[in-house]
Amino acid sequence: MAISAVAAWVYGFVQGVGFRYNTQRQALKLGLSGYARNLDDGSVEVIACGDAEAVDQLIAWIKQGGPRGAHVDRVLTEPHGKTDYDGFQIRY
Repeated sequence: MAISAVAAWVYGFVQGVGFRYNTQRQALKLGLSGYARNLDDGSVEVIACGDAEAVDQLIAWIKQGGPRGAHVDRVLTEPHGKTDYDGFQIRY
């Protein structure tokens, strides 16, 4: 199992629609750790760590629009160095 860590910045209508909560649910279903948090510019930052295929699945879910009610315009991703998160948290 290859371990991967990705940082993603999600832009669009992604705050106030349960985006972080649903991302957390999806990540936990996939066995990932990391976090999701709102940023001041209206975007959401997601750090996802775990099996590379599961990380790819979460990013694909986000790019497809995430939860109902959200509207994702674009997603920027880059590799992330830290992989030792405890569960998948919602940060404030």
